[in-house]
Amino acid sequence: MSERNTVLRSMHDLGLAAWFGGSLMGAVGLNSAAGAEGGTWRNTARIASVGWARWTPVNAAAIAVHLVGSTGLLGANATRVATQKGVAASTIAKTVLTGAALAATAYSRVLGKKIELASSDDPADFDRAAKHPIDADKAQHDLALVQWVLPALTGGLIVLNALHGEQQGPAQQLQGMLRRAGSMTPWSAMH
Repeated sequence: MSERNTVLRSMHDLGLAAWFGGSLMGAVGLNSAAGAEGGTWRNTARIASVGWARWTPVNAAAIAVHLVGSTGLLGANATRVATQKGVAASTIAKTVLTGAALAATAYSRVLGKKIELASSDDPADFDRAAKHPIDADKAQHDLALVQWVLPALTGGLIVLNALHGEQQGPAQQLQGMLRRAGSMTPWSAMH
């Protein structure tokens, strides 16, 4: 019943670990350090922006690796998703949570770029900021919230991943498939 997909699982788990860990470290460590060292709003924003800008390519790669691993595992486990009771529901929950985490990550980056632009000393950025006015206070407020939403969402994915791992045990697979088959018989619909 059980099949090995070590590369896909590793991609899924390592990508998710980096996504979760990076977002949590940034919210707890990077932003706090920038606040402690910056002195002014502009300096704090610049320090944080530099750190987040350096993390962005690594985070993008981690997310891509996670998504490739997730897609591959979904294909490898398609039969279980279709036949084992509870697996489809947890897979749908994981998909929704992944979509929400992707949206939050993209929104976080948009807000971060706004703050980066608003705090810049580059004359070219002054021109861009003048053409596209930025409410830095609102962007900062929204970013402070989103940066805590990201570890919550990716942490939820880790919990669902643990559930999937438990559902994959041979006894769980057999029990889930029997429950699914039992729920699909005409006799079970009558009771």
